[in-house]
Parts: sequence; C-alpha cells; structure tokens
Amino acid sequence: MRLSIVLVFFIVFLSGCTSVYNPATGQHETLLIDTQTEVSLGEDMAEQINSEVKLLTSHKMRERLERIAGRISAVSDRKDISYKFNIVENKEFNAFAIPGGIVYVHSGLLEEANDDELAAVLGHEVGHIAARHSVKRLQAVLGYQLITSIALGASGQKQVLQAVDVVFNVVVLGYSRKDEYLADKLGVKYAKAAGFNPQGMVTFFRKLEKEGGDTGINLVFLSSHPPIEERIKQAEKEIAALNQ
Repeated sequence: MRLSIVLVFFIVFLSGCTSVYNPATGQHETLLIDTQTEVSLGEDMAEQINSEVKLLTSHKMRERLERIAGRISAVSDRKDISYKFNIVENKEFNAFAIPGGIVYVHSGLLEEANDDELAAVLGHEVGHIAARHSVKRLQAVLGYQLITSIALGASGQKQVLQAVDVVFNVVVLGYSRKDEYLADKLGVKYAKAAGFNPQGMVTFFRKLEKEGGDTGINLVFLSSHPPIEERIKQAEKEIAALNQ
C-alpha cells in the first residue's frame, strides 16, 4: 500500500515538472513552479510590498520609466509574462524584482540615472526574471515542502507566506555572485538590443561606487552583491564582446 502511494506521488510530481530550454541562461532547466503559479505568488508579494512602501504616481517619472522599460521588456528572452514596473519613494540608488515579472525602482535612482544607465539597471532586473533566479531559489530552499504544496497544487496560505519570505530574503540579501554576474550580462545585452548604450551599466556602477563612498548610505545594491570593481570589469568584457 505504501509503495503504491509513493509511486502515485512520483507520477503526479513528475507530471508537474517541466524541463525547458531557457535562452537567458543557455541551459535546459527543470522547473517545479509554472508561470501561472509564479505570477500568482508575485501578485501576493506585490500586495504586501505595496502596503509597506510609498508608490509614486508622478506622470513625468512614470512616462520615462514605462518608455524605457517597454523597450527592455520587448527584447527580454522571456515572453511568457507581462512585465510591470513600479516607482518607490526612496532616495537610494536601488531596484529589485520579484516573481511574476514585477520590478520596483527607487525614485532616487530614477532621478540620478540617465536613460542608458536606467536601461541597464532595468535590463539587470528583467534578467533576473528571465533567468528565473527567484523561482530557482524557492525550489532550492523549500525543497520537499515546495514539491508537496506547490508542485502538486495543494499550497495553502502558510506555504505561500513561507515562499514570500524566501524571496524577500533574496531581495534583501542578494542573489549568488553567479546569478548577479548573469543578470549584469543580460542587462548589457538587453540595453544594447533595445537601442541604448550598454556602457550605461559601467557608468551606473561608478555612480553607485561614488554614492556609497561619499555619503555612507547603506546601498543594498552594493552591500549584497559582488564587489563593484569585479562587476565593472565583467560588464566591460560583455560590452566589448557585443561590439565585436
């Protein structure tokens, strides 16, 4: 009897797994969370975030963000979701993405970054989404619990909240260096493909470096990511490769 239950479980589980080629990573990947589930989780997270931060509705700022973001989204390797962009009232140079194609950009970054720099930053965040970095982090952290609740379609509020916590930790503490370097690479790629100067990635990093050093502000984008000089070197290599 127990063996039968186990066999049924694995049959259902394997039917819920999807092995797909991800052009953003250049690899075949096994996913336990489908797009619909990811979008639903992202909406739950957005509801919580929106209740804790002040979102700006300035027409001028939104028009600029939507104009540049639209061009970046159009060249993304991932086409199965609709990207959404929000402006958070915060002076720090920061931006972050959550599952389901939702990106938050701080007003301080919008005010200081030129169009090429903003395109590179948005490309970086869209890169995280295209590479499904937060989804993979969920799979790695929640493990068996994720398999039994989300993959089998039996997730409850408790599991959803735990998933939200995992992604929030990624946003606050940062992704792995490998993930960050890939997001930088995709940011450069998307910026150039959208018609912007990908050198904006390098000049933005320089601004980040100066902002953190001169003001002492705790910049999440700096403190939780790989060393800024290493990222600049990698970005310059990617730009050189694209120009060739």
